[in-house]
Amino acid sequence: MKTFFNLIKEVQEPGLCHHCGGCVTFCTAINYGALELDPDGRPRYKDKEKCIECGLCYSICPVINELDDETKKHVSWSAPIGRVLRLTVARAKDQKILARGTDGGVVTSLLLHLINKGRIDGAIVSKQVGLFKRQPWLAQSREEIIEAAGFHFDASHGMTLFSDVYSTFSPSMVQLEYVAKKRLNRIAFVGTPCQINTLRRMEVLGIVPSDSIKYYLGLFCTGNFFFGEEQRQRLEELGDFKWEDVHKINLKEELMIHLRNKEVRYIPLNKLDFMKRYACHYCGDYSAEFADLSFGGIGAEEGWTTVTIRNPIGRAIFADALGAELEEYDYRNNPQFADQALSKVLDWSMRKKRKAAKQCEEQRQSMA
Repeated sequence: MKTFFNLIKEVQEPGLCHHCGGCVTFCTAINYGALELDPDGRPRYKDKEKCIECGLCYSICPVINELDDETKKHVSWSAPIGRVLRLTVARAKDQKILARGTDGGVVTSLLLHLINKGRIDGAIVSKQVGLFKRQPWLAQSREEIIEAAGFHFDASHGMTLFSDVYSTFSPSMVQLEYVAKKRLNRIAFVGTPCQINTLRRMEVLGIVPSDSIKYYLGLFCTGNFFFGEEQRQRLEELGDFKWEDVHKINLKEELMIHLRNKEVRYIPLNKLDFMKRYACHYCGDYSAEFADLSFGGIGAEEGWTTVTIRNPIGRAIFADALGAELEEYDYRNNPQFADQALSKVLDWSMRKKRKAAKQCEEQRQSMA
């Protein structure tokens, strides 16, 4: 049986770890206490003597293909980009949420609807804790959900500021330790494709803390970006702006930097590879294929969110929020909007899959 030692050799040492935190989250929630995150957000042994070598941390890793078939069957996955019942475009009805949220503020509005209706005890999100710094957080009120709204490009690694290198990735699963201790079992989880992949693997195995998650809200992901001072300066040069002038940042076909003077700077994503986490080049999931609902700006007009409804659970909570917190794009303005948005999502998904397959093949050949 392979254990965390094998994860170090097969995933960490080749640079393939996504820092999703799944292995540490499970080990902590089950109270084994053998693992922890290091100062840069990578899993490591906390106390090797406490490791019982159960092998579950290895099985749930999204880089390891041990449970691929079982996980796909569990979520009724189908090619090419997972199960898609419907794809639409929507936005928040509340103008304050629309102004604060990313794209159309749909994720924030859905969470508000769920908590208003008493259907969740809280939501695991990430919130701003300083200038361009974010951390995973369990939001348990309407005010806390609104506080966490929006996308900030140089988010921190997680619970604390681990180092002077920032990242767009927040290992939100570490908050599940807190959820397990409070015995909450109606949580909405907002996360990246690799995080949701790991949680679904936990579901397949029937292990904690996946039993606490009621809804999975996935975010479109081209990759996670991190940078220190040198990279920050390079971004300023590429976009011809200063960080102190930035009002809002968004990621669609390009990185969009909204300045306080209402100007927008556009930086092509192919110019940002120098900032992308190495492991992300090997990930083929763009649209969070294992989620109940997936969200992103690709295919939608400015101020709107593309929503991929993947299963009956996702369809039910989205339909229930329409009219109350959300409004759908009026198809009379463009009868082809849904097909056009789906085409965009398919295009970006297949691009990421092809690139990941190429990278994996090159790595395999280099190791042969």
